[in-house]
Amino acid sequence: MRRSALLLTIFGVILAAGCDRAPDPVREWSPQDHDQEQQSGQQAPPSGSQKPNVQMQLVESAWMQTCNTCHGPLGKGDGPQGALVKAPDLTRPDWQAKVTDEEIAARIKSGKGLMPPNDLPDSTLKGLVARIRALKGQ
Repeated sequence: MRRSALLLTIFGVILAAGCDRAPDPVREWSPQDHDQEQQSGQQAPPSGSQKPNVQMQLVESAWMQTCNTCHGPLGKGDGPQGALVKAPDLTRPDWQAKVTDEEIAARIKSGKGLMPPNDLPDSTLKGLVARIRALKGQ
């Protein structure tokens, strides 16, 4: 019993010593907290050169939201719903050879069969077509 009381006392002292510290100061988040390029002394690129990067992000986002579920991340038709909807493998050279860019864009815009229509801006449609063309033979 005496031993338990001694252990409890020691544990209490250790616990109290750990709680004796002042809490870390918490400051409000600001956008500069995540702007590492500017903090490291490097200049941000001019706004004109950011446009292609933003467009690439929009295209990738559109792919992930509208195409990835069936066609998969690499367009092989192996997305989670790919087998169910019989999504074609967009990387196959024979498939790539038989469709034009305009047909791909029209299919994305209008949909076909179980593929729903997508009302995307023309610049995003062109980016998706370019992304699909880049998949050829992968």
